[in-house]
Amino acid sequence: MPQPSCLGQTRSTQRLRCLGLLGLIGLLACTPALNWRELRPEGGGVQLQLPCKPSTFARPLQLQGVAVDWKLMACSAGEQTWGLAWGDLKDPALVTSALLDLRATAQRNLAAPEAPTLPWAPPGATPNVQAARVRLQGKLPDGRPAAQELAVFARGTAIYQASVMGAQAVPEAAALYFASLRVW
Repeated sequence: MPQPSCLGQTRSTQRLRCLGLLGLIGLLACTPALNWRELRPEGGGVQLQLPCKPSTFARPLQLQGVAVDWKLMACSAGEQTWGLAWGDLKDPALVTSALLDLRATAQRNLAAPEAPTLPWAPPGATPNVQAARVRLQGKLPDGRPAAQELAVFARGTAIYQASVMGAQAVPEAAALYFASLRVW
């Protein structure tokens, strides 16, 4: 028979209430930092969810010897920077090597060691041997530690790079982000 506690409740009832209260506190604590919203950036051919209101930038980028109109949508929340970049190579022969270059550049930018890649593509993506997800662990140029979850994929000649970066990896939140990606 359970022994009553000083509050007149059994220990198992107290544990359940404490767990419920801790769960509620955890949900409330996470809510303001990650305010997920569905987005469809104009001209992106992609749908995604970000946990914050993004800013969008555009700049020319040389990729595989081609000038690409590179767009970036990014925001910061929960001590992470969330981003999606995309551009159109207009030449299918360049897509595979461009996806490999995007991953290699991210690795160099963090001075990260070689990391295993997992084949990955969101619904609607064109199958490609270089479409993948990778978790990089390295340092920013100022020496601070950085972890980046990165995915590269394509739809036709359009290439995409999705990332979540911060001082530490947050795999659960990154998984939600990558699961929200769709291309058309």
